Amino acid sequence: MAQSMVNKSTIWIMAIAGGVVVANNYYNQPLLVEFAHTFGVTEKSAGIVAALTQFGYALGMLLFLPLSDKVERRGMIRTLLLVSMCALIAAALAPSMWWLSVFGFAIGFASVVPQLLTPFAAQLAEPKERGSVVGIVMGGLLTGILLSRTVAGFVGAHLGWRTMYWIAAGLMVVLFFVLGRALPKGPPTFKGSYLSLMKSMGELIRTQPVLRETSLVAALQFAAFSAFWTTLVFHLHNLPQHYGSDVAGMFGLVGVIGATAAPYAGKLSDRRSPRLTVMLSSILFVVAFVVFGSVGYGLLGVAAGVVLLDLGMQSGHVSNMTRNFALKSEAVGRLNTVYNVTRFLGGGIGSVAGSLAWNHWQWLGVCVMGAVLSLLAIAVQLYFGRRHAAAPLSC
Repeated sequence: MAQSMVNKSTIWIMAIAGGVVVANNYYNQPLLVEFAHTFGVTEKSAGIVAALTQFGYALGMLLFLPLSDKVERRGMIRTLLLVSMCALIAAALAPSMWWLSVFGFAIGFASVVPQLLTPFAAQLAEPKERGSVVGIVMGGLLTGILLSRTVAGFVGAHLGWRTMYWIAAGLMVVLFFVLGRALPKGPPTFKGSYLSLMKSMGELIRTQPVLRETSLVAALQFAAFSAFWTTLVFHLHNLPQHYGSDVAGMFGLVGVIGATAAPYAGKLSDRRSPRLTVMLSSILFVVAFVVFGSVGYGLLGVAAGVVLLDLGMQSGHVSNMTRNFALKSEAVGRLNTVYNVTRFLGGGIGSVAGSLAWNHWQWLGVCVMGAVLSLLAIAVQLYFGRRHAAAPLSC
């Protein structure tokens, strides 16, 4: 399916839509202190909402993303938008911390539309432009993740955290109609049963070493990324100035600088080596956590680290996905499932680990853990590089 079959504006609509929907999973991070105050619980208990949302997202991807190879994609995307709307409304009405945690899991479970849009866009692109198109859509996703923290922090501080979820539910309704008009139909490429569809992912894991490498690296990077963002609001609140959710959310604006790297990372993957780009991204992760640990006790130090962290996050993610989508064009939904489920399991584990590190060792513990996870990502790449030394670096 060539890109000429779809307007460039459609790719940008997909990027914006992906950013708006993925934001559902991250509104909670600058609001965790607000949750704790509302329900009278500890910061550790409030942090469970962020972790459960990531685990819900991973489970939703495991169950829904393979279906994008088997069912018509546009209709599936619109259905999931309605389910997301219901979960967001339920969160806005949550009567207790326990119920908010349950609805947080449901929000993550339903908000998998961005992970359907990315391979959809890749299939609409010509092979020589696939990295660039993936970069555009992923740029929209990361911008949504980062701005979600800014918007949620502001809304939470001035209008209350429940208002944020009502706004998000309304956006899902808008997207239901916009994507219904903008998206082309996405015909299925797999004709077997759902069970055989799921079993085929095991075969992909067994036969595709590149998929194993990208998935493990992404999981470790996202674990480090999630550990930082889950605990940032606690760190800022713990500083002498006792900054609130609005200041925590403002760092989302700082991180947008990193999101601008997405199209360039995609172009670099098209022209040079996506493996090299991923290695550079892991090095940026390590440097970011060194910055956090050394000068991250002031706003400027945190801001500098955020730019590096988000730059590494986006460039690594785009390059990993570009490598995956080049493996088997008829199985992009299942390749995307394996990669993203592994990645978001890492994110969920990182959120839990970050909360534990904060409770035991405060900010320095979070920084050390993030640096160790980033070094492990480098080690995974070196391990696979040695095993496949004979393979060209372009993969």
